[in-house]
Amino acid sequence: MPGPDVTVIIAAYNAMPYVTGSVASVLDQSLGADRIELIVVDDGSTDGTAEELDRLAERAPLMSVIHQPNSGGPAGPRNLGLDRATGRYVYFLDADDRIGPEALERMIAAADENGSDVALGRIVGEGGRRAPQSMFKRNQPKTDVFSSRVYWTLNPMKLFRRELIDRLRLRFDTGLSIGEDQPFVATAYLEAAAISVVADYDCLYWVAREDGNNITAQEHGTRMRVDLFRTMVELVADRVPAGPDRDALMHRHFAVELRDAVLQLSREPRRDVQEKSLHELADLVTLYWTDGLAARLPAAVRLRCHLVGRDLLDELLTLVRWELDRGAASYGITTLAATATALPEIQVEDGRAYAHYPYFRDTTLNVPDDCYDLTAELRTLHRVDSAELDTTRLRLTGHARIDRISTRDVTGQLVLRKRGTDTEHRLAVDHTPAPGAGKGGDLHDRDTAEYDATIDLAPLTAGLWDISLAVTAQGIVKEVRLGSSRAESVTTATTMVVTDGGTAAALYTTKPYGNLTLDVGETRHRVRPSLRVTGAQWSSESSATLVVNGRCGLSDWPQGALTVRAEGANGAEQVVLAEPSSSASEGAFTARVPCVTAGEWKLTLRLTVDGKEWSVPVPAQPSPKPARWRRFGMPWYAKPLAGHDALTLRVGRVELLKAVRKRLKRR
Repeated sequence: MPGPDVTVIIAAYNAMPYVTGSVASVLDQSLGADRIELIVVDDGSTDGTAEELDRLAERAPLMSVIHQPNSGGPAGPRNLGLDRATGRYVYFLDADDRIGPEALERMIAAADENGSDVALGRIVGEGGRRAPQSMFKRNQPKTDVFSSRVYWTLNPMKLFRRELIDRLRLRFDTGLSIGEDQPFVATAYLEAAAISVVADYDCLYWVAREDGNNITAQEHGTRMRVDLFRTMVELVADRVPAGPDRDALMHRHFAVELRDAVLQLSREPRRDVQEKSLHELADLVTLYWTDGLAARLPAAVRLRCHLVGRDLLDELLTLVRWELDRGAASYGITTLAATATALPEIQVEDGRAYAHYPYFRDTTLNVPDDCYDLTAELRTLHRVDSAELDTTRLRLTGHARIDRISTRDVTGQLVLRKRGTDTEHRLAVDHTPAPGAGKGGDLHDRDTAEYDATIDLAPLTAGLWDISLAVTAQGIVKEVRLGSSRAESVTTATTMVVTDGGTAAALYTTKPYGNLTLDVGETRHRVRPSLRVTGAQWSSESSATLVVNGRCGLSDWPQGALTVRAEGANGAEQVVLAEPSSSASEGAFTARVPCVTAGEWKLTLRLTVDGKEWSVPVPAQPSPKPARWRRFGMPWYAKPLAGHDALTLRVGRVELLKAVRKRLKRR
């Protein structure tokens, strides 16, 4: 009999009453009990957790409970669970958290389908607990640590292929009192054949305990924080060669683990311990510091690293106090009031923005201006208010500004770049300062700027043209792709036109980011699927007229370009203009085709502009039946012919003698 698909391992210590919900969330999985092995290790609990686990296990054959003396952390219990695991995959769950009903089924399916060794499921916080979000913007069937944000979540609540764990002999580091999961997860990430991200389902619920005893919420000493920072930067340096990839991973540890070590150092009561710890951190910062890493870090982190790297203890403590006094978000304080207070004053010089952090332009310390340069961090706040595409142009209106920079002198350019080439077009836009911008002062809260840009479609060659807006304010230039932020009235549906010059142009939004791109010349979006005939029947007013109904899915096309054509076998042709229909359906049309000339006539729907033509056959119809009428007193008929790929009518005068003979034969 095959073993379970997944072994779920829960390390539990004094987890009442949360452990009941945690276990229940595993037992209630849609994957099915026969495919799950649940191992819960009670780490010497004293609050009734052990008894509750035994009670739950009596009712759940798939669940086994192991009791052991307290080990001081989750590493040992998780390792014991790994020693007993038999599933193809292993999933770790904390005793105070829970998983969504379909979590295991979805993650296993993603891993199996893509050959992934690790699968992450979207995490959501409950009770005010913060959860990582940046790596869960979209599903990622097959990714890695260098082309996604997965490295920014190193908690172990993920699905791991057990073959990978066994091959690498992975175990949690019992020598670390904090962050014991990070070396385990980081190594698995780096060695994984692929990583899958399930972002369209709430897989894991991080629950904030009312007693505040989530292990991640507890304070830990300076020694523990320094050891974790050392462990992780050495692990990355050992496994990833120097260069951009290493810098990308070091970014996380310099921004998070070093930050936490410095914060804990600032709380250390003994000066000698502070000095010793700072010296250790300085050696590590100096050893792994590169220009590439510096370019990735925010200005505040660069300043922190500069002070650490030069063993400037008093100055470092001053910076930490300055940030904490302002509720700096970098230390996890994110209330609205604190965030507003944390923003430093900005000084703009020569197109660069500098933050007034402590020691800016201090002539004694001479800290480089680069440690205060936050130009790259400034966001471009933008919105598309309208996007109107017609047969000659695309007009865009909206708002755009550089956050925290006054719009008093804002200007802009619309930038069109042809994908896969170096070709670009830059168009000036009408940019209007926001109301009140001339009243003095930098309007950080209210300033916006409106733009109005018109793109002439005629000069654009065939290809995909990505649309950006370059905003300039006080010499600072920021460029942003347009479209991801838009008014509710701006549709995300693709709009397509045929220009007066006979070129197809489609405005669409990219996935997953929703940015605007122009497709010129049917690179991806075709005209023909937009041309559709919905029916054909004889007119109730005139038996000699065939009424063709249809719909053109284009947003716009030149007047008179859409026709229904009847082609005769001898090269003769009848052209009938398709007129807008009274139907409520947008783009609906009607063409009235007169059947006045004898012969066989093949019907097609055509869009013809400036010598270019798109056509689709009028499909053969279950009706119309043959039609009869009189012309100059003589009987005429029109009937559809079978065996043709398009509706083909035979039109002619009824031969009376032939008709009489047919009637006699029927008798």
